[in-house]
Amino acid sequence: MSHDHGHVTAGQAHRGRLVAVLAITTTVMVVEVVGGLVSGSAALLADAGHMLTDIGGLTLALVATSLAARPATSVRTFGWQRVEVLAAMVNGMVVAAVGIVVLVEGVRRTADPQPVGAGVMLAVAVVGLAANTVGLVLLRRGQAESLNVRGAYLEVLGDLLGSVAVVVAAVVIATTGFVRADGLASVVIALLILPRAYRLLRQVARVLLEAAPEGVDLDEVRRHLSAVPGVVGVHDLHAWTITSGVPVLSAHVVVADDIAPCGATPGILDDLQACLRGHFDVDHCTFQVEPASHAAHEGRTHV
Repeated sequence: MSHDHGHVTAGQAHRGRLVAVLAITTTVMVVEVVGGLVSGSAALLADAGHMLTDIGGLTLALVATSLAARPATSVRTFGWQRVEVLAAMVNGMVVAAVGIVVLVEGVRRTADPQPVGAGVMLAVAVVGLAANTVGLVLLRRGQAESLNVRGAYLEVLGDLLGSVAVVVAAVVIATTGFVRADGLASVVIALLILPRAYRLLRQVARVLLEAAPEGVDLDEVRRHLSAVPGVVGVHDLHAWTITSGVPVLSAHVVVADDIAPCGATPGILDDLQACLRGHFDVDHCTFQVEPASHAAHEGRTHV
């Protein structure tokens, strides 16, 4: 069993970037609310509403990373690390709800268009576009490492694409007078948000259902472990994810009867751990080593 239990989760590693993006998002939301009220743009107000949920999501993500840093206890043996995944789930649900609301309002404004101040709308949308680009760059690396950060990244990406839609709508209104472009921009924003919420929730479900970590093929793991000298079989093999960046594996490893009593077990454990670290980047592993004669009496209820 690995003796290094000190983990810094991927979300914790990018906490400073989350704080910076929270400050940027809050500023842009205020600007868009004012701009939406002055210009009468439903698209700007829709984007501002999305940013408001982003602020809640980013705050939740920051709280989650703080809780995840708490040490393990005899009750919570992995500490609070799974809180990051729960925060990502809430973020995904909120983003999905906002997408539905924006879609409904966009359809309504398309059917019943209202006058829009295209100049103010365009200026505010450009400011939002620039700010969201900065936020996206800050979170780009972390989103590949943490579900929690990925939730924040997808929200900012939705804001950026929403700003693009608002810019296009403002230009169309200013040049052609086609005010329905404002409602259509809201519909586009919603259609950009909803698929991303679905993908995030699907990833969260994978973690909560304790599926094998992405990129870890258990059949291949079994082949590698079985190739360790002295190992004659592997069963009850499980791999799952506690939180982003913290994969865990456990297995029953069968060794030849003439090896176990001879003090060779520590060497086999070292080889098994080195195999996982070298081939699968899994550090936290637990092995139950059994002599072949014992394994025959095990109830095989797992693979």
